[in-house]
Amino acid sequence: MDKPRLRATAAALTALTALVATGLVAGPAGASRYGGPCALERTAAHHSEGLDTWNEAYPRPRRNLNAVMVFLSFPDSAPLTTPAELAADYFPATSRFFDRASYGRFTLVPHPQRAWLKMPRDSASYGIRRDWDAGRRGAYLRDALAVADPHTDFSKYDVVYFVADPDAPGVDSDATKVVNFDRPMRADGADIRRVVTVFEQHPPDRNVLAHETGHVFDLPDLYHRPSDNKGDWDTYVGDWDVMGSQFGLAPDFFGWHKWKLGWLDPRQVACVTRTGATRLTLEPLSTAPRAAGAPFGTGDGTKLAVVRTGPSSVIALEARGAGGNDSGTCTQGVLVYRVRSDSSSGGGPVQVLDAHPDTEACYGDSVYPALADAPVGVGESFTVPGAALRIEATDRTASGAWTVTVTTGGALSSP
Repeated sequence: MDKPRLRATAAALTALTALVATGLVAGPAGASRYGGPCALERTAAHHSEGLDTWNEAYPRPRRNLNAVMVFLSFPDSAPLTTPAELAADYFPATSRFFDRASYGRFTLVPHPQRAWLKMPRDSASYGIRRDWDAGRRGAYLRDALAVADPHTDFSKYDVVYFVADPDAPGVDSDATKVVNFDRPMRADGADIRRVVTVFEQHPPDRNVLAHETGHVFDLPDLYHRPSDNKGDWDTYVGDWDVMGSQFGLAPDFFGWHKWKLGWLDPRQVACVTRTGATRLTLEPLSTAPRAAGAPFGTGDGTKLAVVRTGPSSVIALEARGAGGNDSGTCTQGVLVYRVRSDSSSGGGPVQVLDAHPDTEACYGDSVYPALADAPVGVGESFTVPGAALRIEATDRTASGAWTVTVTTGGALSSP
C-alpha cells in the first residue's frame, strides 16, 4: 500500500557517511555475557569474532526477520526483467540456505515489491563500482530512499535490499555491498543502520545474498583482498564458509559463526581446558537436530570444539561432511581453524589450518585447492603450528559422527 506522504528522510541522508564493509565501530554490548572460558571477548574490531556479548546494533537471527526488496530502475534503460524474476533469483534459495545453516532456528522472510521504482538520474551518473566514491554513493542512497519511501513502510522490516536493474549501463555487478552508516537513517520512525545494495547480473552469483546478509548479522569478510586485486582472494578459508566465498564447495557457516549467531546451544560446544588427552565425538556440522523418535546423537550432539590459545585467539575444530549447505564438498573430515577476535573484517579473523599442506584437491572446482583437503581424515593426526595442540581423528561412529582426540601439552602458547 502506498504511504500518504514522503517521510523526512532526505535530511538524515545528507548527513550520512556511508562506510562500506569496514565502517561501523562496535556498538553497545548485549545485556548478558555467555559462552564460558572459550568464548572470546568481542573487541572494537569491525565485525569482531568475539562472541561473549552480542552487538545490539545488529539484528540477531534467532527469530523470523523480515526483509524488503526494493527494485530500482533508471531513466537511461528500460528493464529487461521483472521484479518477480529478480526476486526469484534470490528467494527462496537464500531463505533455504539460512534455514539449513540455523537448523531451522531462523527464517529470513522476503517481501519483494512488485514494481520498478525509477531513480531520478541515469545509472551512469552514480559511478557505481566496487570501490565507490563516497559522494556518488551517498547520492545514490539519497535518491533510492527518496523514491522508495512513498511505497515502503521501513518500520516493518529488519533487512533492506536495494536491487538495481542489472541491465542498466551504469550498473557494475562487482559493486554489491552492505553499506553501513555512522549515523542511522530515520524512516517511518525506525532506524536504518545499513542497506544491502544489490547490483548483481541476472542470474546472480551463487549464494551472493547469503554472504551479504551475513554482514547484516555482524559476520566479517573472511577473504583476503590482494593489494593489487590480482592475487588469490581465498587463501584464508578457501571453500569452507560463505563469508569467505559464495562460490565455495562447502559454504556453510563455520561452527564458530553458528555459535555466535545463537544457532548452537552451549551444550553443543566443547571447551577443552585441561592438559592431556580429551576424547570427543563431533557430529557433522550440517546435521540437523534429530526428529521425534530418532535415536540419540543424530543432530543434537557436540558440533564444535574449542581450545583457548590466547587472550584473543582460539583453535576451533568441527566435522564437515557432504550434507546440507555442504552437499557439494569434495572432502570430508575434521576441519581445524584459528579464530582471532581482534582482527577486523577482511584482515584474517579466521584462518583454516591445512592438515595436508603439501597437497591440493578438487582442482577446477574448489575456489582454493590448497585448502580443499585441509580437514583431518580418519586415522590421521595434525599438530597445530605454534601451539602445543594435536588433533587425531580416530574413528567414525555408526551414525557418521567423528571420534576425535584433542591433546594439549604444557602451557598453551598463542599461535
